[in-house]
Amino acid sequence: MEALWNGIAAGQPVKATQAFFPEAAYAQIKAVADPSADFQARLVSAFKKDIAAAHELLGADAATATFVGVSVPHQWNWVAPGDCYNSGGYWHAPGSRLLYRVGGELRSFGVFSLISWRGEWYVVHLSSYDHPGTVDSPATGKGTYGPAGGC
Repeated sequence: MEALWNGIAAGQPVKATQAFFPEAAYAQIKAVADPSADFQARLVSAFKKDIAAAHELLGADAATATFVGVSVPHQWNWVAPGDCYNSGGYWHAPGSRLLYRVGGELRSFGVFSLISWRGEWYVVHLSSYDHPGTVDSPATGKGTYGPAGGC
């Protein structure tokens, strides 16, 4: 998640790719005609827009904002094989929050789709998948967990 933060703070999606769901895993789990094309055209494109939107949210504070962590709800959702055009299942932490500080003040925003694939946690969608290039529920403080996403 520090890689995700570094990409957001710098406004450089490439720095955040370590936190992004890997293409090879996506190709294994996604039940669509051409998962690699879908990955590049839809997921990577949306992720780049989301990183830019989160960087814009930080604005002039981007250089001094510090990463605190990710707040994950205690209850996770199992996304079963067959759901969301998937051939395999995975755990999803619905409505997680990315926490950071600016000038001593805790702030946060939503991470729409944080999933566990083979024991590792990855971001699939930073904002809701149907609104790329936005920031979900920015807040002063910890904020509240958002709705379950998952797909």
